[in-house]
Amino acid sequence: MTARIITSEPEAVDRPPAPRFAFDRHTWKEIVYLLTNLPVTLLGFVYVVTTLSIGVGLAVTVIGLPVLAAGLLGARLLGRAERARARGLLGLRVEEPSPLPRASVDGWFGRLWSGLKDPVGWRTMLYSFIRLPWGVLTFTVTLVGLFVLWPVLPFVVRGLANADRAMARALLSPSDELERRIAELESDRGVVVDTAAADLRRIERDLHDGAQARLVNLAMGLGLAKEKLLEDPDAAAVMVDEAHGEVKLALQELRDLARGIHPAVLTDRGLDAALSSVATRCTVPVKVTADLPERPAEAIEGIAYFTVSELLQNVSKHSGARSASVDVWRSADRLLIQVRDDGRGGASLDKGTGMSGLADRLGAVDGLFVVDSPAGGPTTVTAELPWRDRA
Repeated sequence: MTARIITSEPEAVDRPPAPRFAFDRHTWKEIVYLLTNLPVTLLGFVYVVTTLSIGVGLAVTVIGLPVLAAGLLGARLLGRAERARARGLLGLRVEEPSPLPRASVDGWFGRLWSGLKDPVGWRTMLYSFIRLPWGVLTFTVTLVGLFVLWPVLPFVVRGLANADRAMARALLSPSDELERRIAELESDRGVVVDTAAADLRRIERDLHDGAQARLVNLAMGLGLAKEKLLEDPDAAAVMVDEAHGEVKLALQELRDLARGIHPAVLTDRGLDAALSSVATRCTVPVKVTADLPERPAEAIEGIAYFTVSELLQNVSKHSGARSASVDVWRSADRLLIQVRDDGRGGASLDKGTGMSGLADRLGAVDGLFVVDSPAGGPTTVTAELPWRDRA
């Protein structure tokens, strides 16, 4: 589940005041913008023509394509400067496009190809190339208007500035939904990495504090029993018996730990049987219903299992419920999970019950997580995961 924070800036107002016969600060900012169009567009035009001439002209050599990729990266900087100029002088807020995505192929060629197919760089180059005639026109009209068209200059300036706003929106804004998704997935990848690191630390801690400590005690106990075997066989037998008990406890802890990593019943028998096993460990009666004619991909199946497992732990620890239910089914290309309980309610994503972590995990795989838990109950948690067929 992702959240988006929207902030407002007083200087970034994408709605200029209506034109009028007055030279207010908005009009003067627009005049400055139009007068600076010529040097700025001239610089951009020269940059684009030079980059394309060198890059395309030398494409048959080993340096042509790297030069072109570097030029596209520089075009991103030009676009950022133009967005800042439009924001400061036209009051136009244009969202920054997503960063250049990391190459899907490792190595130098992968980075080169990622730079060459950058849509943001190409759109900025197009913007800079076609703007030179417009820059000449706006500079000339505005400069002449300051001396000849003074009474109607605010109207003329506003019309020209609005055309600039339209061009900036069309070519300097993020192009489509794909760029927004790239930015979200970059963020979600960080969530996945952090979650994996936390899981590894938990496993390490459980091994250190649980089975490892018991095995150390077992080794010490067997060592003492070996020393007493000849001089006091009865005491040695007692120590061996205690060591046997430690072995059984260590094995049980290792089984519990392995179940927390990936339970064997999930691998062997699927989600229905695995969730029924989880339900037996809940402190309240749980009815499990799974309507899955086929099994989803292993990764999706694992996420669904651990989602239900953690939700039922919350039912046991926090809900005060008398009963609960788990429903799992497929709807089109989504796997849906719904966990209900008749407890006291009041659950949310910000009360330290682990639900925010679940929401992050599901969001990282393009899933959804919704909590409906009014005070007094009941609580209904609905999770959605993308359905992927099993390989």
